[in-house]
Amino acid sequence: MAIYLLDTNIVVDIVNGKKGRDELLKSLILQGNLLACCPIVIAEVYAGMRPKEGPLTTTLLRSLRFFPVTFEVAEQAGIWKRDYSKKGITLALPDAIIAAVAIHNRLTLITENVRHFPIPNLTLYPIAR
Repeated sequence: MAIYLLDTNIVVDIVNGKKGRDELLKSLILQGNLLACCPIVIAEVYAGMRPKEGPLTTTLLRSLRFFPVTFEVAEQAGIWKRDYSKKGITLALPDAIIAAVAIHNRLTLITENVRHFPIPNLTLYPIAR
């Protein structure tokens, strides 16, 4: 059994019924896997949510296993943000936090934005746009 952390774009696609994301996730669940989220994903989803999407969004997010942002996760994300910046690579802080949650908890991150996550040791489940 694996635990998959959903990136924000995946949750948005599910809520909007786009790209067959719900079928992919149903397949993963039927295989005995778990789906998860973290505070950054929740905040990003609600920041862009339209009012009519509220009930479905809340139901979906509450159905996922929740992984918090701990001190260690926040520390690692900050270090990555700083270190990548020194190399001339822009790493968005929300993406760094999502990646740190995934690595700290040994989760696989499902995303279509692979280029946002250049972090070594991060296990990605890349999906096409």
